[in-house]
Amino acid sequence: MEIRLQKYLADCGIASRRKSEDLILQGKVMVNNQVVKELGTKIDTEKDEVKFSGKVIKPQNDEYIYILLNKPIGYVTTLTDQFDRPTVLDLVKVNKRIVPVGRLDMFTSGALILTNDGDFVYQVTHPKHEIEKTYTVTVVGKITNNEVDKLRNGVEIDDNGVPYQTKPAKVKILHIDEEKKQSRLAITIHEGKNRQVRKMCDAINKKVLALHRAKIGDIEVKNVELGKWRYLKPKEVQNLLKK
Repeated sequence: MEIRLQKYLADCGIASRRKSEDLILQGKVMVNNQVVKELGTKIDTEKDEVKFSGKVIKPQNDEYIYILLNKPIGYVTTLTDQFDRPTVLDLVKVNKRIVPVGRLDMFTSGALILTNDGDFVYQVTHPKHEIEKTYTVTVVGKITNNEVDKLRNGVEIDDNGVPYQTKPAKVKILHIDEEKKQSRLAITIHEGKNRQVRKMCDAINKKVLALHRAKIGDIEVKNVELGKWRYLKPKEVQNLLKK
């Protein structure tokens, strides 16, 4: 059967399809002992041999698993880290090669899904599905209704050097601490720009003190202890794929 190389990598649990494209461009993938850097390359799964970082890889025939982790601050969502920082895989010990679905920066805690289902990663992270993510954000200063309206209507942020206008967001003031001069908000977005919530707060001149992803879609992490994980229920997986 012929399939695209990036899908094969995802089926093998190496990375998501989009991340697999980066790995191909970086020259880390070989087909029949030849480095392949061309996106869209198709392989015959029955005849061709694929290597990643010098090792032959094959699709995972085992049952797919879906894990919800309550990520603590201090862990990165890359599979390996050049600075030898702890990764989320140090917290989730299973006998399958799993990858994070999306990302959370090192200083953000909360809900993160991991799986060995490459198609699930592709579908859930693709912008067209617009799966909502809800964050609890603590910022310096008393936030005003005008600033909340700006976040709701969309603000301009930097997206890898390119100005980007964020889509309308759901924003709710949870608490204002007059004594500490801090505000806590719930911000719900359906985009996945890098460090988006932090940049949105920067756009209204509000410094983020703490950021926690409380929900992915309808899946909450409040009943999962920080640093712990659980398997997603089949209905939870189906609901994400329906978005």
